[in-house]
Amino acid sequence: MARRTGIAVIGGSVLLLGLLLVVLPGPAFLVIPLGLGILALEFSWAGRLRDRARRAARDGLARMQHRFHGRRVDPELSDLQPD
Repeated sequence: MARRTGIAVIGGSVLLLGLLLVVLPGPAFLVIPLGLGILALEFSWAGRLRDRARRAARDGLARMQHRFHGRRVDPELSDLQPD
C-alpha cells in the first residue's frame, strides 16, 4: 500500500508539473508522458492513457511527415544563411 501511495504522489506530482508546463514555458510534452509512465507502474488507467497518447503522437508525426515529404526550403529564402 505504501508503494502504491508513493507512486501515486510522485507520478501525480510529475503529471501536474507537466500540465502546468502546458501554459508555462517548459518541456510539457516530455514531462507529461514521464508522469503517466510513473503512474502506469501501479494504475492501469494511466497505462491506457499513456498508450493512447503515444499512438496519437506517432500518428501526428506520420501525418506531418506525409504532408511535408519532398518539400525543400529554397536556400535563397532561408533565414538560416550566414551573412
